[in-house]
Amino acid sequence: MDEPGAARLADPDVEARLARLDELLEGLESTPGPVTRPATEAVGLLTEVYGEALARVLDLAGTALAARLADDELLGHLLVLHDIHPEPAERRAARAVERLRPAVRERGGDVEWAGVEGGVARVRLTAGGGCGAGCGSGGADVTGAVRAAVLAAAPELTDVEPVPDPAARRSAPAFVPLATLTHRSAP
Repeated sequence: MDEPGAARLADPDVEARLARLDELLEGLESTPGPVTRPATEAVGLLTEVYGEALARVLDLAGTALAARLADDELLGHLLVLHDIHPEPAERRAARAVERLRPAVRERGGDVEWAGVEGGVARVRLTAGGGCGAGCGSGGADVTGAVRAAVLAAAPELTDVEPVPDPAARRSAPAFVPLATLTHRSAP
């Protein structure tokens, strides 16, 4: 008998197989012929059965084990795919933002979770030096990284939008010389 874990795939190998699976399914769906429909139906049924198996594993697992399973990148994605992830999308997305926060702060900015509205994640981005999140290509890089991380953690969300930083909108009141308020010109 093989050693435990001997047939395990490294993450890059899993990613390569998933990419190949996507290619094969796209090719299958676009191929006309009498085999296409039964083949895609077989893949769909197999996916449903594996989803049910995962749901049963979660039912048998305690809270701590379910959380550990959900934290695994591959298992977490499968749990989302089958709509059985034990953690709500909003919480997963908020954790993704918190994980990015130190890297954004190293660049002189900040990122904060602002919630979900209508399936759209909302984040507050600020950049160092007083410019807003959209300032220069660095801001676009940060926005893109945040978008990718949030949608990877919670793909059921439809988009990620930055919200204005209330502190950035505040500006000093305009200076009005006192003399203009106390002296009126004659009509």
